[in-house]
Amino acid sequence: MEHATYQARRGEIETYFDRTAVKAWEHLTSDAPVGRIRATVRAGRDRMRATLLSWLPADMHGMRLLDAGCGTGALAVEAASRGAHVVAIDLSPTLVELAVRRVAQHLETFDNAGHIDFRSGDMLDAGLGHFDHVVAMDSLIHYEAHDVVRALEAWAPRVSRSMLITFAPRTPALAAMHAVGRFFPRGDRAPSIEPVAETALKRGLLAAPGLQAFCDARTERVASGFYTSQALEIARS
Repeated sequence: MEHATYQARRGEIETYFDRTAVKAWEHLTSDAPVGRIRATVRAGRDRMRATLLSWLPADMHGMRLLDAGCGTGALAVEAASRGAHVVAIDLSPTLVELAVRRVAQHLETFDNAGHIDFRSGDMLDAGLGHFDHVVAMDSLIHYEAHDVVRALEAWAPRVSRSMLITFAPRTPALAAMHAVGRFFPRGDRAPSIEPVAETALKRGLLAAPGLQAFCDARTERVASGFYTSQALEIARS
């Protein structure tokens, strides 16, 4: 998928997570104590991860899963422990290195079939191969609705069962935080979250030529203090 907005945002996200925020992200995704605000984000992410994992089969032997935007690898570990071959990819080489170190502590939970292949690069790369499932937890929340749809269209020909994504639902509270964030100096900003209206996103999915073999199935919103994200399952019909 070659699209100017996607390419520009991808560069911003790579720079932010690989250079600016890696220490904060390492701390947030660990068991170390955090402040009240970050505690709500951690709790929200844990609930969202559990939700997405509950939508995957309990037994994943013989299946391939793409963990798109794998971060520090928590979801990949759980999928591999179910027997899946996981390709876990992230834009940030530094986060991938951290994930590899952390996963080394969980190898005993994998059976002979479970495996994680960590990569650093573009999650839409067709060279990653074909998958039973794709999971993109909070890795598309920085993109506008049309780029989310284009990402799903890029994956669709290589997915046999489902694509599980999250997006930032357009709510008054999230829109207010988004607006306030624009007042910070550009050098201090994280890549902004793009609030997406659920109805508009679903219209885009229905209209996309590359997604006609899929339909939206389950959806669930997780709101935990400063964390708000919505899960959406797009399943092959």
